Amino acid sequence: MHNKSKYFYAIGLSYKKADAEIRGHFSLSDTAKQNVLSQAKQNGIESLLVISTCNRTEMYGFAEHPYQLIQLLCDNTKGTVEEFQDVAYVHKNKEAINHMFRVGSGLDSQILGDFEIIFQLKAGARASKKVGLLNSFTERLVNSVIQASKRIKNETQLSSGATSVSFASVQYIMKNVENISEKNILLFGTGKIGRNTCENLVKHTKNSHITLINRTKDKAEEVAGKFNLIVKDYEKLEDEINTSDIVIVATGAQNPTVYKSLISTEKPLLVLDLSIPKNVNEDIREHANITLIHMDDLAKITDDTLENRKAFIPDAEAIILEITSEFNAWLDTLKFVPTIQAIKHKLTDFKNSELNTQRKKIADFNEDQAELISNNIIQKITNQFAHHLREDSNTSDESIELIKKIFQLETTNNV
Repeated sequence: MHNKSKYFYAIGLSYKKADAEIRGHFSLSDTAKQNVLSQAKQNGIESLLVISTCNRTEMYGFAEHPYQLIQLLCDNTKGTVEEFQDVAYVHKNKEAINHMFRVGSGLDSQILGDFEIIFQLKAGARASKKVGLLNSFTERLVNSVIQASKRIKNETQLSSGATSVSFASVQYIMKNVENISEKNILLFGTGKIGRNTCENLVKHTKNSHITLINRTKDKAEEVAGKFNLIVKDYEKLEDEINTSDIVIVATGAQNPTVYKSLISTEKPLLVLDLSIPKNVNEDIREHANITLIHMDDLAKITDDTLENRKAFIPDAEAIILEITSEFNAWLDTLKFVPTIQAIKHKLTDFKNSELNTQRKKIADFNEDQAELISNNIIQKITNQFAHHLREDSNTSDESIELIKKIFQLETTNNV
């Protein structure tokens, strides 16, 4: 790849071998990322891309030895080299390229088909470019990975369906409730899953009558303010349940907070219990108008989704293979660009000295015709060489050596 001593490496750790605590040790804040880049510049590294999410921390860069990159990581995090070696992976050249494709395409994500990481890659590339640490190789690679992830999103169903319980609950509601935007929705409890469900509901249902109740009212007001919702007092819980069409229970209580005797409405009522432990008593099923859906039912939906997604891995891999081979073809052409340029220079020298000789000998020497014909011949000969080197990439190194010998070329390998 670049000059003989420099290799392209991907180093990092992910949820696969590193638990949350260890990942925490190696996690990079925005400031830490900036420090890594500054330090890399001081150490003469020519290209470096850094990503850090809750599931992985990775660096992609050029170095003589991966230790240079590992050192950068350990200098700027709480993690030690020993800890890193226990859980890390180090990929070199083609393997490093393949790794970035798998990561960017959601094949390496904790949730198969999760494309969040592509935004991190883009942001990492932008940050590196800003400080002059993104060479043409890495930039082209990132763009190829973005292209692959786009095509996988559009051409396969690798990321279809629900993968989080809050998203599954909203999908369930959308599928099973008609005229959702006119229904009264009550959210009881504002834990994390409740908040996410609420956010998804607001986004997807265009519903403006969502009411929030929480034991501590200010908590509910905090969430409501963000989404412009109505907050009612905890005392009003029974009234609100009975005027609702959908009740989402997401409290952190140890015992059921919703039970049979609270319910007096005759209308159909859908109750979703997103709490662990369960916060809705099973006895409410005795009312004929009630449908109770528990988190386990929704978790089942997300498990099925992930199982279905596996079927699309081969399609995704085929797209990656196609774009990777385009990228590798581009890389191979880089290898012989200097040689082709050198041949062209050499032939142009031959041409110039020949034209000089003939100009003196021929009376009405036609400058333009001679230029045109000789330039065309040079182009044709150069194309022949380029074609050979492109087609025969297995022995292109030997061919380059031979061409250099024949033409006595001194090429600078500046790729």
